[in-house]
Amino acid sequence: MPDIWIVNGMPGVGKSTVAHRLASRYPRGSHIEADRLQDMIVTGSVSPGSVPVDEQQRQIHLNIRNQCLLARSFAQDGFLPVIDYVVPSRERLDEYRSHLQGLVVRLVTLDPGVEAAVQRDRDRPDKTVAADWLHLYHEIRDALTGIGLWVDSRKLSPEDTVAKILAGKEMARL
Repeated sequence: MPDIWIVNGMPGVGKSTVAHRLASRYPRGSHIEADRLQDMIVTGSVSPGSVPVDEQQRQIHLNIRNQCLLARSFAQDGFLPVIDYVVPSRERLDEYRSHLQGLVVRLVTLDPGVEAAVQRDRDRPDKTVAADWLHLYHEIRDALTGIGLWVDSRKLSPEDTVAKILAGKEMARL
């Protein structure tokens, strides 16, 4: 079965753009955008960072479980899945590993730095979220430095970022 990629980073770093382009580099690639899974909850949705915290956490775990179910399904049919989501801790990463047990999982964390992430986010026409989530930058760095492939994408185009990811494929393997 194909590998499963997880593209990580704080909100606003370009995860969705890079994940989509990474998936498009394969003859059979799929992009699993976790924000879209959250949007599937029509009523009762509790966004990450919202209250009540217990419901927020329940929905985050539901989202991750569904990401992994989709990824496994795509992989079983020969598609290379690329998930994009914020993985802020080792515990969260272990949750992915548990759901994807028996598959090759590759983690890439986009790290353009806080200033570049905030600026990129400001330049987006559809949504701006980075300023509300700056604390995740440090949480991700503290928890996951040295795990998977880290890409400083500050001066890279999305295409160059994908090229760097593919060149570091073995470092991304968990």
